[in-house]
Amino acid sequence: MTLYIWRHPRPERAEGLCLGRTDAPVHSRRLRRLANQIQGFARRHCLPRVIHTSPLQRSAGVGKLLAQRGWQWHLVPELQEVDFGDWDGRPWRDIDIAEIDAWCADFAGFAPGGGENLHRLFTRVNGWLSTLPAQPVLAVGHAGWMNAAHLLAQGTGVPEQAADWPRPVAYRQRLVIATAPV
Repeated sequence: MTLYIWRHPRPERAEGLCLGRTDAPVHSRRLRRLANQIQGFARRHCLPRVIHTSPLQRSAGVGKLLAQRGWQWHLVPELQEVDFGDWDGRPWRDIDIAEIDAWCADFAGFAPGGGENLHRLFTRVNGWLSTLPAQPVLAVGHAGWMNAAHLLAQGTGVPEQAADWPRPVAYRQRLVIATAPV
């Protein structure tokens, strides 16, 4: 299985926010740039004109543009970003430091804001990866999801400490996951 997954473009008005499932908008020009990037990549590498995206508009907007160009588009709920529960969409500075400390103390098991813990995220990511066919798959997703998929592909598993969580991939960056899920 080979998954080519791009991180969505930079959302608008999201600086300093805890951004998981909050459906932040993206400027149409940024969506077009990523759609063009994916389309060119697929053409150069003779890949299928099929795109899988998270239903959040910062990813789905790219799928919609590609669908208008004749691509097959699949909305995949499993590709959504981490659910930060009550923290989602709030400025990080407004989240109680004691809650952030509790998350760091139990990084894999704590569900930030009552949302989704890392064990659930990894189960969701691995579940979707295990359904992918042998041929290449193109997708647009989110940094947390992509980090989890990358760690699974490396056989690393769920990090127990916050310091072991990788830095997020850049907006519009492509990540290649080329292994069987664990």
